[in-house]
Amino acid sequence: MNLVLIGYRGTGKSTVASLVARQLNWPVVSTDAEIVRRMNRPIPEIVATVGWDVFRQVETEVCRELQNRDQLVIDTGGGIVTRQENIEALKPRGVVFWLTASIPTIVARIGGDTQRPSLTGSKSFTEEVAEVLAERLPQYQAAADHVVETDNTPAEQVADRILAVFRQRC
Repeated sequence: MNLVLIGYRGTGKSTVASLVARQLNWPVVSTDAEIVRRMNRPIPEIVATVGWDVFRQVETEVCRELQNRDQLVIDTGGGIVTRQENIEALKPRGVVFWLTASIPTIVARIGGDTQRPSLTGSKSFTEEVAEVLAERLPQYQAAADHVVETDNTPAEQVADRILAVFRQRC
């Protein structure tokens, strides 16, 4: 069984993944880090040179490779839910936790992030977050086994909540 974290960027997935993995004594696999490793360039460069479609295809390949592994904490990119096949690959051997946060919290947490190119083009950062979250909301809801709110909650407490639920399920 794997523990899978989904959610928009800035909801705490990477931080919480490290904390949970430490408690379980399992490795963390970041789908974004794996894409960067495979393509040997940062995400903004990947998107600028080959586009989001190629990025998403490599992401799907990563998910397919992870589907047969066990005892991993999988930290997914925020757009993992945009392809149903990604969730279909991860869900049979994983408990999926959707980390959520309000738009102001997300903007405060990632407003200075230069590692992700715009998803919508010319909108303000706050407008982009709101638009993309609205688009992905049904996909996150459909994929999640459990929802964990991260606004005003220390990462350690979020990790503890996830572990309590995960241990009950496994």
